[in-house]
This record gives sequence, C-alpha cells and structure tokens, in this order.
Amino acid sequence: MSHSAAGSFAKTVLRPTTTSKQWIDALRFCTSDTFTSELPGDTEVSKSPYQMQTDSEGKVDVPQAKFRTSRTVRGALWSWAVPMEQEGPRLISVSGSGAALVGLTKETFLSDAKAAAEIWSGNARLPGSNPWAQCYGGHQFGIWADQLGDGRAISLGEVDGCDQQQHSSRWEIQLKGAGRTPYSRFGDGYAVRRSSIREYLAAEHLHALGIPTSRSLALVFTERLVEREETEFGAVVTRLAPSWIRFGSFELPASRNDYKLVQTLADYTIRRHYPEIGASLSNDSIAADACGENKYAMLLRKITQQTALMIARWQAYGFCHGVMNTDNMSVLGLTIDYGPFAFLDAYEPGFICNHSDTSGRYAFDEQPRVALWNLMRLANPLAVLINGGGAATNESVEGGEREELKPETVKTITDILNQFGVQYRQEYVQIMRRKLGLFATEESEDLLDVVQPFLDLLEHAKTDYTFAMRALCDAPFIVYGSPPNSSEKQLEVLVDSLAERSLTFSCAADSSDWKAQAIEYFQKKYLPRLSREMGADGGHALASETAARMKTVNPKYVLRNWVAQDIIEQAEKGDERAVDNAMDLLTKFAFEDRLPDYLASAEKYAGPVPKWGEGLQCSCSS
Repeated sequence: MSHSAAGSFAKTVLRPTTTSKQWIDALRFCTSDTFTSELPGDTEVSKSPYQMQTDSEGKVDVPQAKFRTSRTVRGALWSWAVPMEQEGPRLISVSGSGAALVGLTKETFLSDAKAAAEIWSGNARLPGSNPWAQCYGGHQFGIWADQLGDGRAISLGEVDGCDQQQHSSRWEIQLKGAGRTPYSRFGDGYAVRRSSIREYLAAEHLHALGIPTSRSLALVFTERLVEREETEFGAVVTRLAPSWIRFGSFELPASRNDYKLVQTLADYTIRRHYPEIGASLSNDSIAADACGENKYAMLLRKITQQTALMIARWQAYGFCHGVMNTDNMSVLGLTIDYGPFAFLDAYEPGFICNHSDTSGRYAFDEQPRVALWNLMRLANPLAVLINGGGAATNESVEGGEREELKPETVKTITDILNQFGVQYRQEYVQIMRRKLGLFATEESEDLLDVVQPFLDLLEHAKTDYTFAMRALCDAPFIVYGSPPNSSEKQLEVLVDSLAERSLTFSCAADSSDWKAQAIEYFQKKYLPRLSREMGADGGHALASETAARMKTVNPKYVLRNWVAQDIIEQAEKGDERAVDNAMDLLTKFAFEDRLPDYLASAEKYAGPVPKWGEGLQCSCSS
C-alpha cells in the first residue's frame, strides 16, 4: 500500500481551538448554523468532527479520507469538512467594511496578527465553528457536469451581524483555499496568491461600485507550494455572504429525481432569504395575490429579478465575469466566485476575459443572454414544485420521467422568465441615465437616441470605457458654456481626450472622421438631452452640482486586469502593503479626483492602458 493510500485511512487531525482570548471574545458563531441544522447532510460522517471525542494528539477516529477524498454524495446538500494545516500563514490585508458586517474591526485583526493569521488560514478554530462544504452540480460552458460542490471552499459557520444599512443580517463565513473536501475531484483544494488577491479586492470593489456581491474579510498568504501552470505560493481568502446557495444546488438533486430534496432546499431558501414570500402566503403554499402563483413560482420570480438587477449593473460598469456556469450563479443575485473576471479597457462588446472560453460563450455582451439561459436551468427543478402546487414526490418521476407540466405552469414560468429582459433593460437604462447625468427626467428613447449611439462611437474607436464615462462628467459645463463662450472649445477638448484613449487610432489623422462624428453626436443628441434635463437657467452652480453627481456613478478607478497584475507583482516582490493600498483605492477613493499622498503612485491606474496590459486575459486555473 502506498504512503498516500495508507494516509487516507489514518485518523483525522482536527485544527486546534485558538487560545487567543481576544479572538474567543471577538467573534461568536451562532449556536446553530441554519444550513447544517435545517438541511440534510452527508451521512458518511454522522456529526461534526469537532463534536467528537479526540485522542491525546487531537485526532478523531474517522479516516481522513472521509473529509479529503472525492466521492458521490446523494440525498444531502453538504458534508462536514476539516481545513488542512497551512505552512507559515501571514496576515496580509483586512477589509474594514467587511469586518464591520460581522461585528469586527480592522484593529481586531492587527492587534494580534499572528493569531488572526492562524484562524483565517484554517490552522486554528474559533469556538462554535463546525465547518462544512456544500454539495451542488452545474452546467459548465453549457454542458451538464453532474456533481461539483465546494472543492476548495469551507464554510466555518454563520454569524449574526449587520448589512451596510445596519440592518440585522446573518453571514456565512467561508475560507477559500483551505484544502480538500469530498467535492475537490481532481483539485488540491488550495488557492494561489494571484487569484486570491484578485478575488479579495474584486468583491469589495464591486460593493463600492454598487454591484451586488459576496464580500471579503481577510487575505492570508501561506508558504505552501501549490502546483498550477508553475509552482506558486498559496493563500487563503476569507469571504462572506448571507448564503452560498447556487442555481446548481437545485439542479443536482433534480438531476437525480430527488424532488423532495429540491423542495426542502426551496423551502429553506424562502424561509431564510426571501421571508417576504412566506409572509404573503397561506399554509397551503398558494399565493394570496391575484397572480395565483405558489411560493415556488414566487421564488423563481424573485431570483429572476435579483439576477436581472445584478447583470444590468455588470453591463453598466463594464464588468465581465468570465465563467457564468450555473454553479457560479447565486440565488440571491450576488456576484460570486471571482475567477478570470475583468473590467473592460477598450469598449469591445465581444470581449472575452477568460482565455479558456474559446467559443466566446461568456463574452461581455453575451452575459444577459447567458444569465437568462441559466435561469431556465434553475426553472427546470422548480417547475415540478410549481406544477404540483407545492407537493413534491419523488415517486412521480421514478424511471427518469416526471409529470407533464400543466399549461398554466408553463405559462407561469414563461411569464416569469420573460420578465428578465424587461427588468434588465429597466435597470440598465436607469443606471446609464445616471451615468450620463440624466437624474431627474426620463425620455422613452434615451437608450436608442442617447446611450447606444455613444456606445457605438466607443466601440468603433475602441475607446477606454471607464475613462469615457468619467470624461462625460465635464459635459454639464459645456451645456452652460461655463466659463462663458467656452462650449465649443470644451467640446473639442472632450472629444480629443476620447480619441486619445482609443486603441484604434495611431495618429491624429486616423481619428479625424471619428471626431467629426463624435462632435455631431454631442451637438445633436447628448448635449440637447442633457440641456433638457438641466433646464435653461441653471448656470455654473447647477453644472457643478450635476458633474459632482455624475462622478458618484462614474468611477475613475476600476480593477482592470493590468491593474490587478501590477498589484500582484508588487506583492510578489515583497511589497505586500500594495494589497492594502489597493483595497483603499478601490473602495474609498474609486470615485475621487484626488488621492491622498500615500496613494499618489496609484494615479497611473486611471491612465492609459499599457501595451502589455491591453486585452489581458486570465484562466480559470487558480
């Protein structure tokens, strides 16, 4: 028997409970995690290993293979997990706003950084933590992949905290990169520093931009060597979400005809994350409203709406996710699982940020279509519950055949899914109006007459999207000629700046025709529309006010791929403070014209894309 095979049958070593009094007092997990107490778990290990008797070496009498070796898990939505020990953990960065969500402060981490590194690498356990990994499936690049699950993410527990509006909220704390679980398949369960830096920064940055997202708590570097395309050092990200339930969480049991489990999960999702649905229903699951929808139809409607709002904000801010598999789609409409994501540099609607995506399935302009396709996959398991009025029976689908859907069920689901496009468009147009300074008035043709022609100009010139939207913040001054008699010159300066940030034009002569078209657009379409918005008598004060408001929705700094790579390289060279500085830039100063002295060098991130960074792509490998 090989050493590795023998090791798999060895007793499992648990991570010791921290002895740091500060941390024992600082964070308390809920007495009962709702996900593991209310949903069925893997019976291979009957209870949390941290509730078992340990020997003198801190081991429990369960083979570690039960926690580390991939296997098929049926009739369950999770399995107990035990983080692997990490070598040389070192606390690199803490999100102050993320910490506040769970009742912590950045100072809590920094005052005992060594203990924090042990806890948030998975090396030490906080009292009350009983870790688990989720079981789910998914469609990957449009193909059913069967069982997937949390292959390198381990949830530590649930914590009562608050959201950004200081409303009471429960957060599930999760380590990403803490080692193998029963769902790791061919992976090692670890994460490398480059991908961990990207996810850690991206989640907090998207939140700062107003895009629904999971959140980041802490980033820890380790000395573990991880094999990817080359050998790299490891890292662990601590991330937060009210829930990590995915579309694929419903798909997997449905693929096995286990609709009772689908119903159990749907009931839990409604009870814990969409309680407003339950509040509007009678005990027999039939809606009291005029639509006559049962609660599962209402759940699909809610998820469809939340997904549409998220995708609209992706598109408005030029965010490309890169790997929109159904196992990466949150039922809460949150951006999760940051892999080969990117923000647009040049405005190229067909931009593909994932170099593994050879067909362009997840290109920037395909994201709304893919989101709807994914919702159709989610509708499939929920259809049985919608069809049956809330009574799921596995017997009705034995042999691989389920009951034919009633015409009214088909109509209900079709109507819900058809609302995706309506809700997406409404949200997208509303955001784009604000980005163009149209805060108070709405005209029915704004998208076709004002927004889309501007995007067409950017696409033709491959102009920097974020820069172009920020440049529009000068337009209110052109409307009023502030200073007097300066409108024509100001417009020329604005159009010249857009041409200068083009990847198409190599010299001024190349851009002359485009500039003429751009000036015509501004004079005939955008500026008259902005003038109608602002009125005739606003003057310089109103121009300043409108420009300032526009700057609150048009960031100066975004986490472009080349920016992320520059930060990664600084950290790899030993300047680990670069990660903390980047977090400040992307969360506190993303919309600001001026930076504090300690961030002065980051001004370059608002400048032209360097040649080496144009169209930079990443892979799913991390």
